[in-house]
Amino acid sequence: MKRIVLFLATNLAIVLVLSISLRLLGVESILDQQGVGLDLNALLIFALVFGFGGSFISLAISKWTAKRMTGAQVIETPQNQTEAWLVETVRRQAEAAGIGMPEVAIYDAPEINAFATGASRNNALVAVSTGLLRNMNTDEAEAVLAHEVSHIANGDMVTLALIQGVVNTFVIFLSRVIGNLVDRVVFKNEQGHGPAFWITTIVAELVLGILASIIVMWFSRQREFRADAGGARLAGREKMIAALERLRQNTGPVTLPDQLTAFGIAGGIGDGIKRLFMSHPPLEERIQALRAQA
Repeated sequence: MKRIVLFLATNLAIVLVLSISLRLLGVESILDQQGVGLDLNALLIFALVFGFGGSFISLAISKWTAKRMTGAQVIETPQNQTEAWLVETVRRQAEAAGIGMPEVAIYDAPEINAFATGASRNNALVAVSTGLLRNMNTDEAEAVLAHEVSHIANGDMVTLALIQGVVNTFVIFLSRVIGNLVDRVVFKNEQGHGPAFWITTIVAELVLGILASIIVMWFSRQREFRADAGGARLAGREKMIAALERLRQNTGPVTLPDQLTAFGIAGGIGDGIKRLFMSHPPLEERIQALRAQA
């Protein structure tokens, strides 16, 4: 329940901020002054503000949101040998990758998983599950940390936010163009927007949104291969392969919130059409890609 309330409150705050931004930019309507045709300049501004604005606000508060959604506890001062090892390993890998020291956290979850998030390479968070600490040996855990540090070093969070912003902008823009076209041509509405515009826009947003998700998930899968390769460079290829093998042996439901699933090392499983919407490639393909490296 706490997650749902936090999710709704965060999204309402984002919508409020973006609405105020539109007012400040003078975009009151996407129709021209006669209320007949679309004001394409205003529509483009509207699409850009909502398309990129939501992505970048979510990115800016990603660490704060992740901590509260997962209950992750940042290790300020290590209280035991495990915590000291986690902090020191991430510190060593961050230096090798040329990034600022991320915050290191542990969250309570039975699954073997970890994630990285943050607004930039020098302002990030690496978190591991208690399930990972219980079920992975030191070499495997080191490889997982290296994978997450590689995500940060590759700028994957920012890249994914940019891609999401671009596709969001196209979805918002094109869905309203389609809605206006149907309203004017099919239903012959000559001024303002009737119910046909809103219904068509919603349907078009759903369809285009699904197509956009396929594009975003494809990019997400490619960055997993790159992060695996980066993890192999930082921790060693055999350790990275062993970590992925352990994940394959312990497949189970991913309990990370939807907003963080794409940033975890373990993703969902799917075949056929469902595979198009997977944020992670199958573990078998990731292992094969590592073994194929020179």
